[in-house]
Amino acid sequence: MSDDLLVFGPFVEFAFMRQALLGCIALALSAAPVGVFLMLRRMSLTGDAMAHAILPGAAIGYLLFGLSLTAMTVGGIVAGLAVAIGSGLVARHTLIREDTSLAAFYLISLSLGVLIVSVRGNNVDLLHVLFGSVLALDGAALALLWAITGVTLATLLLIRRPLILDCLDPGFLRQVSGLGSVAHVGFLALLVINLVAGFHALGTLMAVGIMVLPAASARFWVRRVGPLVAVATAIALFTSVAGLLLSYHADWPTSPVIVLGLGAVYLLSMACAPRGLLRQRRPHPRHLRA
Repeated sequence: MSDDLLVFGPFVEFAFMRQALLGCIALALSAAPVGVFLMLRRMSLTGDAMAHAILPGAAIGYLLFGLSLTAMTVGGIVAGLAVAIGSGLVARHTLIREDTSLAAFYLISLSLGVLIVSVRGNNVDLLHVLFGSVLALDGAALALLWAITGVTLATLLLIRRPLILDCLDPGFLRQVSGLGSVAHVGFLALLVINLVAGFHALGTLMAVGIMVLPAASARFWVRRVGPLVAVATAIALFTSVAGLLLSYHADWPTSPVIVLGLGAVYLLSMACAPRGLLRQRRPHPRHLRA
């Protein structure tokens, strides 16, 4: 079998592979840039918590309307925003810090969501919610993913300056402009809708992987924000396509294969990139001169 047939054959022969490819491209273009700012704002664990926080809303949508794309999307967005706003209010008006408050909210949300799906659904439904169904994306799901991609890229372009400044020096931004709150709230909204998009394709437990891992990998290679976004997006695109092909030929579940591929790129970058462990420990040539 030729190399071209190995790479392009499944996408040419099967419509579900083409739809999965389009869905992964949409996620990579949208989630990877959000992941860069998530990393720069030191909110990577917040992203993981929010990924679990959308579960009860999606589960309630499933409970009321079955596997309805619209119901589960609206439910996930409402639940994610509720957890984000609620944890912020608790942190602002009580002695509990925001990280602890968010952890408490997401644990409650995750447990409630799993309970709802387990009691009213079956094991297949639970696996669909937790691990996604990227190979079962239909036209409506693809339209949603690409709509979220368009909204995300347009919003990031619009708020990029206050968002970057908020990452670097939030105190200065608060002094010179009132856009800090706008950037923060807008970014949280983008985070939630991208987690919902990832939820439909990769599932709750995997959605945050395509955000955090490409950004973390890119950080070992470049430092500036623009190149960070470009490299993270390229890593997400390449690994998603490779994961689709590997899962097809090996008959493995797609979502874990994609995220494990992203993890492999992260480990490779951590070891071999210019700012990785091996390069940093290598003695500089001038230190060896007499």
